[in-house]
Amino acid sequence: MERVLKDDAIQEKAERARMASFVSAMANADLAKTTSGPKGMDNILQSTGRGPSVTITNDDAPILKSLQIDNPAAKVLVDISKVQDDEVGDGTASVVILAGKLLREAQKLVNMKNHPMTIIADKPKKTKPFKRGHK
Repeated sequence: MERVLKDDAIQEKAERARMASFVSAMANADLAKTTSGPKGMDNILQSTGRGPSVTITNDDAPILKSLQIDNPAAKVLVDISKVQDDEVGDGTASVVILAGKLLREAQKLVNMKNHPMTIIADKPKKTKPFKRGHK
């Protein structure tokens, strides 16, 4: 039988893989949160390639781009940041932080034994439509 996974690959069960995705993606959101707002901190990026260099920045876009990420959910957050940067040029931390908050809420629902497809299917029904002029 032909092997599908690499020798060093680790196979995880659905529940554990889902939780690992939540944790990894939320870690990216927490990282973006450190640079945001008036109290946003500078982060130090140290290159490990040829000719090591050090960069100090409070812009989360280059920070997220510099990460070596294997987790698909965490990669989505980095992609969201890249698209926001390419299309608008600003607000990269905001979209990542918002996505992280949505993931935290989704994780609570999954922990309550709601299936992810049920959460997705029921969400539009529970959301009230926006009405102009409504306060």
